Amino acid sequence: MSNHLARYRRAWRVAYASENGKLLASTLSLTNTDLEEFAYSTNSSRVAEDVLRALEYENSAARPKITNKAGLEVWTEVYVAFWKVAQALERHDEVEWGVVFAGMKDLTQAVIRGFQNSGWEVWQLEVLYTACKYLRYVAIRADEAKRAAGEDTWKQLEEAARIINRAFNVCLNDRAELGQSRKWGTYNIINLLFKTYFKLNAITLSKNILKALVANTTEMPDLLDFRTSDVVTFKYYCGVIAFLDEDYFKAEEHLDMAYRLCHKAAQKNKELILTYLIPTKLLTRRQLPTAALLKPYPSLEALFLPLAKCIKAGNIREYDEHLAKGEDWFVKKRIFLTLERGRDITLRNLFRKVYLAAGESRTRIPVDHFRAAVSWKSGVDVEAEEVECFLANMMYKGYVKGYISRERGMVVLSGSNAFPGTGV
Repeated sequence: MSNHLARYRRAWRVAYASENGKLLASTLSLTNTDLEEFAYSTNSSRVAEDVLRALEYENSAARPKITNKAGLEVWTEVYVAFWKVAQALERHDEVEWGVVFAGMKDLTQAVIRGFQNSGWEVWQLEVLYTACKYLRYVAIRADEAKRAAGEDTWKQLEEAARIINRAFNVCLNDRAELGQSRKWGTYNIINLLFKTYFKLNAITLSKNILKALVANTTEMPDLLDFRTSDVVTFKYYCGVIAFLDEDYFKAEEHLDMAYRLCHKAAQKNKELILTYLIPTKLLTRRQLPTAALLKPYPSLEALFLPLAKCIKAGNIREYDEHLAKGEDWFVKKRIFLTLERGRDITLRNLFRKVYLAAGESRTRIPVDHFRAAVSWKSGVDVEAEEVECFLANMMYKGYVKGYISRERGMVVLSGSNAFPGTGV
């Protein structure tokens, strides 16, 4: 028996004896510094026998037994699969990611069987997290290798998603009492599924997960009793899903909670949340990001601060220019169409400046005054009829209170609160 295999068996026993899930999961990590030695510790004809003997040694009568025969068999399957993964990664000049994926698939399915059939306990959930995380990672690498060779596929990632979905059901449908329930792993696995479905551009499947969760809400622990990191990630994805459905008030609720709970040092996570929270608040509250808010995030500052300044100034032309400048990134993040709606607020602010400049006659303003302002700030000589359409649209959306008298070429505005909810 190799020294390396002996180290694995000792770590396995110590983890079991102390119920240390993270230590147990670390023996299955692809970043384990002993991975190469493990790959050379045995061979394909002996690996199952060597692993089982190593585990039996640690589980022998000379020591308190820590698992039954079925449990040893499952762990043997897990480590044999992991050895195949290690061998594929470390013993070849060029990694065949399809082979690595096959090993990770076997490993993850064995872990799931451990929970389903061998009575694995809640403290062992870290093993499930690690298996599913690396299954997803390896699936992406395997598919990317095929795509680089000209094959348009996400076949492995789709298969990984189905296996991770089984892990989700193992957690969600557990009927053990709450203290020992695998339900505590639900949100960690949901977040992996969300990441996977977003990668596959299959947002509808994320909604199915949420429906299943809602159906079990009464049996779940309170959301805030879960790990904060899992809650933040969950709320972020819920917010993005609502955002893409154009349910901006629900998106704001989820994203606000994610931002509040996010650790102050987690700058990257906060940046991801703000990417959607900023355009959301623009529509729900007509609220713009401040320079102080954006300063810690230079990439967001470069994109959003110029837009915010244009909205405040009612500068339509520059707003369009800055929107076009960041179009590729905005489209990639799926926020471009939402930011286009910010043009309405820019236009509303321009009309409000005309209103404020009108002085005492501000309740009755000629359409031509608005037309002149739009032509000036857009750099295009617009017709009066087009400006009337703009004004009518503002009134329909509740940005302006009043009506248009076409016979007199006049805009008649409300005597009080003619531009309601002017937050910017």
